[in-house]
Amino acid sequence: MKRVYVNEEWCLGCHLCEYNCAFANSGETDMVKALKGKPIFPRIRVEGENLIHFAVSCRHCQDPICVNSCISGALSVKDGRVCIDHTRCVGCLTCMLVCPYGALSKGPEGAVQKCELCLENACGEPACVKGCPNRAIVYEER
Repeated sequence: MKRVYVNEEWCLGCHLCEYNCAFANSGETDMVKALKGKPIFPRIRVEGENLIHFAVSCRHCQDPICVNSCISGALSVKDGRVCIDHTRCVGCLTCMLVCPYGALSKGPEGAVQKCELCLENACGEPACVKGCPNRAIVYEER
């Protein structure tokens, strides 16, 4: 299965992946209208300081502890990827606590959000990959 991988040595720390992710999942067709003057809620985030940066997103684990810990059954595995049913999430944040990679975050309505590889928003490939100017983020099978 294809997944998002980050080549840390190429990451500039520009945060463009975050903006592209937030826009792709906003439901808007204009990036300026979707993001200008509003808090953004990307499903990927850049960590690091000085010269070392890296992007953190869901790794779609083979045996995901977040799915096993979800008390409402909102998280599940479909075709090898970890998916979330936002209508079932109760916002307990247990999955955030147990994720060893820190890949889940609280969304705008309190429910948890995470990378779903942009398969739900018809981008074709993850928006973070398309928007990375240095090609530090790739979508491939390893």
